[in-house]
Amino acid sequence: MATGNARGIVLLAHGSRDERWREPIEAVAARVTALDPQARVVCAYMELAAPDLRTAAAALVASGAKVVRVVPLFLGMGKHAREDLPLQVQALRQAWPQVDFQLAGIVGEEPELVDLLARIASKS
Repeated sequence: MATGNARGIVLLAHGSRDERWREPIEAVAARVTALDPQARVVCAYMELAAPDLRTAAAALVASGAKVVRVVPLFLGMGKHAREDLPLQVQALRQAWPQVDFQLAGIVGEEPELVDLLARIASKS
C-alpha cells in the first residue's frame, strides 16, 4: 500500500506450525485484494505462526493506514475470540490512537458462511 492509502485489513487466524495450514488463509487474502485493490490486506496469527496481530498492525500503520479492520477467521466463539482478541485490539488502540481499529465479528457467525458450509456438507 502506498503511503497515504488509508485502509488496511488484517485477516486473523489461529496459526499452526505447519506451513501448508497458511495456504487457505493466504488464498482468502489474495481474494480480498482482488475484490478491494485499494486496501492493503495482511494475514496475522494468534499463535504458532508469524506475524502476530501487533506486528501486522504495525506494518499497516507504518505504510499509512488510518483505518485497520481486524477480521477473525474463526468458526466459533472460543477463548481467543471472546477474551484474547478484544484485549489485543484495545492495546492496538492505545499504541496508535490516531488509527481507527475496527474489530469485525468472527466469520463463523456470518449467515453467508453458515449457508456455504451447509451447502458444501450436503453435496453428493
